[in-house]
Amino acid sequence: MIVTETAYSLDPSSLLDTLAGSENLLIIQDLDGVCMDLVRDPLSRTLETVYLQAARALDGHFQVLTNGEHIGSRGVNGLVERAIGNAQRCQQQGLYLPGLAAGGVQVQDRYGRIAHPGVSAAELAFLAAAPAHLNASLQTLLQQAPYNLAASAIDRLLASSVLDNPVSPTLNLNAFHHHWRDQPALYAHLQADGAALLQALLDNAAAQGLAQSFFVHYAPNLGRDGDGRERLRPAQGSAAGTTDLQLMLRGAVKEAGVLVILNRYYGQRTGTYPLGRDFNVRQAPASLEALLQLAVERFEPRHMPRLVGVGDTLTSSPATAADGSSHWLRGGSDRGFLTLVQELGKAFGQHNLVLYVDSSRGEVQRPGVDADYLRDHPDAPWPALAGISDADDPLRLSTLFTDGPRQYVAFFGALATARQRG
Repeated sequence: MIVTETAYSLDPSSLLDTLAGSENLLIIQDLDGVCMDLVRDPLSRTLETVYLQAARALDGHFQVLTNGEHIGSRGVNGLVERAIGNAQRCQQQGLYLPGLAAGGVQVQDRYGRIAHPGVSAAELAFLAAAPAHLNASLQTLLQQAPYNLAASAIDRLLASSVLDNPVSPTLNLNAFHHHWRDQPALYAHLQADGAALLQALLDNAAAQGLAQSFFVHYAPNLGRDGDGRERLRPAQGSAAGTTDLQLMLRGAVKEAGVLVILNRYYGQRTGTYPLGRDFNVRQAPASLEALLQLAVERFEPRHMPRLVGVGDTLTSSPATAADGSSHWLRGGSDRGFLTLVQELGKAFGQHNLVLYVDSSRGEVQRPGVDADYLRDHPDAPWPALAGISDADDPLRLSTLFTDGPRQYVAFFGALATARQRG
């Protein structure tokens, strides 16, 4: 079903009153590009103390849902501890960000207690070995034609590109895109080589009896093909396309994480877990339609919270089929969970909201929102959202934070304060 309304709100202040007064509220929020700027090197990310204090004040009504991780050398918990200045204080005061990471397989409460439900020891061992394999393979590639990089350049680039996340090892190409900003063909070549390296990891896993354990997540992407595999967004000219290639556990998709979060929310508020106390993303259905149907069948409507989904990674690109017909390829790592939030609102008669944060002002190239065009053309906004959405997109964005994470963090803090006063 295509929604015909086209009006977008550029002023989030009108949301404060309604969300401050919603007792049964649940905010599900992505992290990178939403509450902190996108950067080429994940080690340089920072979180604001005011944001962490607001998240603590919204306890019980706020959960994160990210493809990044809570733990590890590049985990968000380290950012929390640096912002607060004391890990012990973070634990004692419950200042860690509660919710799901690594696409949903890594569960954390606000005291930093971590679990990986549904993940086997063999899978964890394979994931632990993946970064070293990626590092060695890339090092060999970069020494050869067409790259022919010096050893010092290779070491520097790999240090910020091979991310040793415990359950979602990642090849992050942003540093290479910047390094070859005047040689886009080399970056495009490496993007293809990187995808081949991730496919080789899948082949190695299959040889070890783990053929059904993993998949490759591309961010940003062009949606999924007929076999359910994500489409890489190729680099074109100066456009980076896909920059993050992640080895993920099967089932670790954000839309499945929405049901895990809702199940835990029901359990904490009612004492009953509609999907079972141990339900995890690896037990969830694969399709968005099946996830929605499961929610309708199992969740008691009178306890369903008003959901607010917040993300920054959406893509929409025109394409031409073999028969000459035109269509859209829509993707982005936040699209699935934001769409499910929207559809749950329809199914349960709730006015759910989808908030979009423009992350294009960071160090990572992303399509941005043309706020001036939107203001001047409220009934025909689509050129302002080129690369993000289109006129036929079934996902409708309620409010746009065109000034990026800084604007969203200010809103988030104001919301926490307003709810405390109420």
